Amino acid sequence: MYPKHKIAKALSFSLALAVTAGSSMMAQAKTFKVAVGDGAGGTQHELGKKFTAEFKQRTGGKHRAKLFLNGQLGSEQDTVNDAAIGTLDFSILAINNVTPFSPSVGVLTLPYMIQSLDDAVKLTQGDVGKELVANTLRDANVRIIGWAYSGFRVLTNSKRPITTLADLQGVVVRVPKNEIMIDTYKAWGINPTPMAWSETFTALQQRVVDGQDNPYITNYAMKFDEVQKYVTNIRYLFSIEPLIVSESVFQDQKPAVQKAILEAGEAATQHSAAWLADQEGNIKKELANRGMEISDPANGEKEWIEKATTTVWPKYYESIGGKAKLNKVLRSLGREGV
Repeated sequence: MYPKHKIAKALSFSLALAVTAGSSMMAQAKTFKVAVGDGAGGTQHELGKKFTAEFKQRTGGKHRAKLFLNGQLGSEQDTVNDAAIGTLDFSILAINNVTPFSPSVGVLTLPYMIQSLDDAVKLTQGDVGKELVANTLRDANVRIIGWAYSGFRVLTNSKRPITTLADLQGVVVRVPKNEIMIDTYKAWGINPTPMAWSETFTALQQRVVDGQDNPYITNYAMKFDEVQKYVTNIRYLFSIEPLIVSESVFQDQKPAVQKAILEAGEAATQHSAAWLADQEGNIKKELANRGMEISDPANGEKEWIEKATTTVWPKYYESIGGKAKLNKVLRSLGREGV
């Protein structure tokens, strides 16, 4: 039989080891910050919720990720900068706010390039998407690990119904600080107003600008029906919203955590496509029920398409990697080259 003082000493030693081990595990555990540009209920939020749940599960609850909605951690472009230098872990943002940092990604924002959800999935999850991920990593030091699919950016305004380009004249439209989108509106005959996303609702509310374009789900999540009356179903840009991780943060993680990040991003991507297909129609009906008047462009949008593609596309051949690169993307979608 062991003396009592030796038993006590052994128990004390065992307790010290347990405390030390526990402290080590707690020190290694981390809650990652995820910046989200949009509010609750939108595609970005849905992608983020799925990612955080999957990430927690795949790390056995040891690591977590916390969402910061409505641009709490800065404008979408600011979050790219912050992730690039490693002061922010993750961000979910519109693809047009990545383009200034990695111009080749602009191929996804050329007007009328993506014509369906299937096109968006094929481009982002296929060879084109893999190349754009590599380019963004090279250019901006951030890694795209997931994609949210938000649908076509429809035009909303508080002034009047718009079905033709003539109707558009005199309407002040907010756009992101993205050259391709700015040039598209110029091709349609107006000078849009570039503005940070965080300023948009207030600007619409105060009539600093008359309108903006965003997918139905984003309009719903941001409550734009409170400050906008008319919707035009233009289909010039299918909104894709990547989930990025700081490359320096990613490389600081152990292989098992890196694997969990990538797998959680993939699972969230698959969820986003299914969620859009399931929810967009219902949200469109809800916005109509709230009083938004929805119109289609005249003549199948022919005038809008012709002016945008003939004027804007040639201007960006070089920045997206050349005309041959554009034709490769078009052929991957089963379309003819230019």
